[in-house]
Amino acid sequence: MIHIERVSPANASTFIAVRLRCLQDSPTSFSSTYARESAFTDADWSQRIANWNGERGVGYVAAEDGVPCGLAGALLDAEDPAKAQLVSMWVAPGHRRAGVGNALVDAVQAWAQARGIRTLRLMVTSPNQSAIAFYMRLGFSMTGRTAPYPNDDALFEYEMTKAIG
Repeated sequence: MIHIERVSPANASTFIAVRLRCLQDSPTSFSSTYARESAFTDADWSQRIANWNGERGVGYVAAEDGVPCGLAGALLDAEDPAKAQLVSMWVAPGHRRAGVGNALVDAVQAWAQARGIRTLRLMVTSPNQSAIAFYMRLGFSMTGRTAPYPNDDALFEYEMTKAIG
Protein backbone atom coordinates (compact mmCIF):
# COMPACT_ATOMS: atom_id res chain seq x y z
CA MET A 1 0.00 0.00 0.00
CA ILE A 2 1.23 3.49 -0.88
CA HIS A 3 1.64 5.88 2.04
CA ILE A 4 2.02 9.63 1.45
CA GLU A 5 3.67 11.70 4.19
CA ARG A 6 4.16 15.43 4.32
CA VAL A 7 7.80 16.57 4.42
CA SER A 8 8.71 17.90 7.86
CA PRO A 9 11.71 18.13 10.18
CA ALA A 10 10.63 14.76 11.63
CA ASN A 11 11.29 12.95 8.34
CA ALA A 12 14.18 15.11 7.14
CA SER A 13 16.60 12.23 6.66
CA THR A 14 14.10 10.36 4.47
CA PHE A 15 13.36 13.48 2.44
CA ILE A 16 17.06 14.20 1.90
CA ALA A 17 17.79 10.61 0.85
CA VAL A 18 14.89 10.56 -1.63
CA ARG A 19 15.79 13.97 -3.03
CA LEU A 20 19.39 12.96 -3.64
CA ARG A 21 18.25 9.65 -5.12
CA CYS A 22 15.95 11.37 -7.60
CA LEU A 23 18.73 13.74 -8.70
CA GLN A 24 20.99 10.74 -9.37
CA ASP A 25 18.29 8.70 -11.13
CA SER A 26 16.91 11.46 -13.35
CA PRO A 27 19.58 14.13 -13.73
CA THR A 28 17.87 15.97 -16.60
CA SER A 29 14.50 16.18 -14.87
CA PHE A 30 15.27 18.80 -12.25
CA SER A 31 16.59 22.34 -12.24
CA SER A 32 19.19 21.34 -9.68
CA THR A 33 21.91 18.70 -9.67
CA TYR A 34 23.13 15.93 -7.42
CA ALA A 35 26.54 17.64 -7.16
CA ARG A 36 24.92 20.87 -5.97
CA GLU A 37 22.51 19.37 -3.44
CA SER A 38 24.83 16.68 -2.08
CA ALA A 39 26.97 19.61 -0.90
CA PHE A 40 24.07 21.23 1.00
CA THR A 41 24.70 21.98 4.64
CA ASP A 42 22.26 21.06 7.39
CA ALA A 43 21.11 24.69 7.30
CA ASP A 44 20.42 24.43 3.54
CA TRP A 45 18.31 21.29 4.04
CA SER A 46 16.49 22.88 6.98
CA GLN A 47 15.62 25.86 4.79
CA ARG A 48 14.39 23.58 1.98
CA ILE A 49 12.21 21.65 4.44
CA ALA A 50 10.86 24.92 5.88
CA ASN A 51 9.99 26.09 2.34
CA TRP A 52 8.21 22.80 1.68
CA ASN A 53 6.37 22.78 4.99
CA GLY A 54 4.92 26.25 5.39
CA GLU A 55 2.24 28.56 4.13
CA ARG A 56 3.78 28.95 0.68
CA GLY A 57 4.85 25.39 -0.03
CA VAL A 58 4.39 21.71 0.62
CA GLY A 59 6.32 18.53 -0.03
CA TYR A 60 5.35 14.88 0.11
CA VAL A 61 7.33 11.67 0.28
CA ALA A 62 5.71 8.45 -0.93
CA ALA A 63 6.56 5.05 0.53
CA GLU A 64 5.38 1.53 -0.17
CA ASP A 65 5.75 -1.02 2.60
CA GLY A 66 8.02 1.44 4.42
CA VAL A 67 10.35 1.92 1.43
CA PRO A 68 10.54 5.54 0.19
CA CYS A 69 9.70 5.57 -3.52
CA GLY A 70 8.57 9.03 -4.57
CA LEU A 71 8.64 12.76 -4.02
CA ALA A 72 6.63 15.80 -5.07
CA GLY A 73 6.26 19.37 -3.92
CA ALA A 74 4.35 22.52 -4.68
CA LEU A 75 5.13 26.19 -4.25
CA LEU A 76 2.66 29.04 -4.41
CA ASP A 77 3.22 31.47 -7.25
CA ALA A 78 4.81 34.63 -5.84
CA GLU A 79 2.86 36.88 -8.22
CA ASP A 80 -0.51 35.12 -8.51
CA PRO A 81 -2.04 33.58 -5.38
CA ALA A 82 -4.43 31.52 -7.54
CA LYS A 83 -1.54 29.50 -9.00
CA ALA A 84 0.95 26.99 -7.66
CA GLN A 85 3.80 25.12 -9.27
CA LEU A 86 4.19 21.35 -9.01
CA VAL A 87 7.92 20.76 -8.44
CA SER A 88 10.39 17.93 -7.93
CA MET A 89 8.01 15.18 -9.02
CA TRP A 90 9.78 11.82 -9.05
CA VAL A 91 8.90 8.15 -8.67
CA ALA A 92 11.50 5.40 -8.24
CA PRO A 93 11.90 3.31 -11.40
CA GLY A 94 10.59 0.13 -9.76
CA HIS A 95 7.42 1.91 -8.64
CA ARG A 96 6.46 3.70 -11.85
CA ARG A 97 3.04 2.94 -13.30
CA ALA A 98 1.90 1.62 -9.91
CA GLY A 99 -0.12 4.61 -8.69
CA VAL A 100 2.64 6.37 -6.74
CA GLY A 101 2.74 9.36 -9.09
CA ASN A 102 -1.05 9.66 -9.04
CA ALA A 103 -1.05 9.60 -5.23
CA LEU A 104 1.62 12.30 -5.05
CA VAL A 105 -0.17 14.58 -7.52
CA ASP A 106 -3.46 13.97 -5.68
CA ALA A 107 -1.84 15.08 -2.42
CA VAL A 108 -0.41 18.22 -4.02
CA GLN A 109 -3.74 18.97 -5.67
CA ALA A 110 -5.64 18.57 -2.37
CA TRP A 111 -3.19 20.96 -0.69
CA ALA A 112 -3.63 23.46 -3.52
CA GLN A 113 -7.43 23.24 -3.51
CA ALA A 114 -7.53 23.82 0.25
CA ARG A 115 -5.72 27.13 -0.42
CA GLY A 116 -8.03 28.25 -3.20
CA ILE A 117 -5.50 27.56 -5.95
CA ARG A 118 -7.17 27.40 -9.35
CA THR A 119 -4.22 26.39 -11.53
CA LEU A 120 -1.34 23.96 -11.09
CA ARG A 121 1.66 24.64 -13.32
CA LEU A 122 4.77 22.58 -13.99
CA MET A 123 7.83 22.51 -16.19
CA VAL A 124 8.97 19.24 -17.76
CA THR A 125 12.17 18.70 -19.73
CA SER A 126 11.93 18.02 -23.45
CA PRO A 127 13.38 14.48 -23.45
CA ASN A 128 11.05 13.29 -20.67
CA GLN A 129 8.25 11.98 -22.89
CA SER A 130 6.98 9.47 -20.31
CA ALA A 131 6.47 12.29 -17.78
CA ILE A 132 4.71 14.41 -20.40
CA ALA A 133 2.34 11.52 -21.17
CA PHE A 134 1.75 10.96 -17.44
CA TYR A 135 0.85 14.60 -16.86
CA MET A 136 -1.45 14.61 -19.89
CA ARG A 137 -3.30 11.55 -18.49
CA LEU A 138 -3.82 13.57 -15.29
CA GLY A 139 -5.38 16.46 -17.20
CA PHE A 140 -2.39 18.76 -17.67
CA SER A 141 -1.97 20.37 -21.06
CA MET A 142 0.84 22.13 -22.86
CA THR A 143 0.65 25.92 -22.76
CA GLY A 144 3.03 26.45 -25.68
CA ARG A 145 5.53 28.20 -23.40
CA THR A 146 9.06 26.82 -23.31
CA ALA A 147 12.17 27.82 -21.41
CA PRO A 148 15.84 26.87 -21.61
CA TYR A 149 16.80 24.00 -19.33
CA PRO A 150 19.27 25.50 -16.84
CA ASN A 151 21.66 22.52 -16.70
CA ASP A 152 22.04 21.66 -20.40
CA ASP A 153 21.84 24.09 -23.33
CA ALA A 154 20.75 21.26 -25.65
CA LEU A 155 17.50 20.77 -23.71
CA PHE A 156 14.48 22.92 -22.96
CA GLU A 157 11.44 22.74 -20.72
CA TYR A 158 7.76 22.70 -21.61
CA GLU A 159 5.21 24.43 -19.41
CA MET A 160 2.06 22.45 -18.62
CA THR A 161 -0.97 23.54 -16.58
CA LYS A 162 -4.12 22.07 -15.12
CA ALA A 163 -7.19 23.86 -13.84
CA ILE A 164 -8.28 22.65 -10.40
CA GLY A 165 -10.84 23.59 -7.78
